[in-house]
Amino acid sequence: MKRFTLCLAIIAIGTLTANAQDGERIFKRFKGDVSLGYAKPVSSGSSGGVLFAMEPKFAIIDQLAVGLRIEGAVMARFTGSTINGEAEVEDAKGSASYVATADYYFTNNYNIRPFVGGGVGFFGLVSDATLNNYDEPAAKIKFGGLLRVGAEVKHFRFGLEYNIIPETDVNSTDDLGNAIKVKSKNGYFGVKFGFCFGGGPL
Repeated sequence: MKRFTLCLAIIAIGTLTANAQDGERIFKRFKGDVSLGYAKPVSSGSSGGVLFAMEPKFAIIDQLAVGLRIEGAVMARFTGSTINGEAEVEDAKGSASYVATADYYFTNNYNIRPFVGGGVGFFGLVSDATLNNYDEPAAKIKFGGLLRVGAEVKHFRFGLEYNIIPETDVNSTDDLGNAIKVKSKNGYFGVKFGFCFGGGPL
């Protein structure tokens, strides 16, 4: 009986090892990732910056995970569209966001798992403008969302995200002292490379 039990245990371990080697993912509910990347504002003429993100997640089913993305991004930006005048604003803008997310994975093969996802949440914005008489609150909070696509390759994650943040109106004056309003675009793209922990094979 002991020999039979030992044989079963060896067979079971061998099967699990073979499945893991073949790329079959062992279902675990808790996972997460940390990422670094490049942030590019959607406004024309803008320069990109850097971002850092972390995202704990919970798998409802093997192919659907929900989480909370916590991200910080810093970008250089030019804003030039006006409502009743001409103005160009040069500033450095920072964004700190807390977004509830959901990702759908197209396969359970752990070797490569392409996904699509989205989310909604809050974006805290901070601006440091260089235009004289530029009147924008030092910090503001906007409700927005994100769309993303990417893939996880074993313990690595690659993704492209579009952060959807509503525009803001900021008050200023032109060289003649006339009051103008500048439309400030806040959305940005993110290109990310990260490392996954948890949720993997045995």
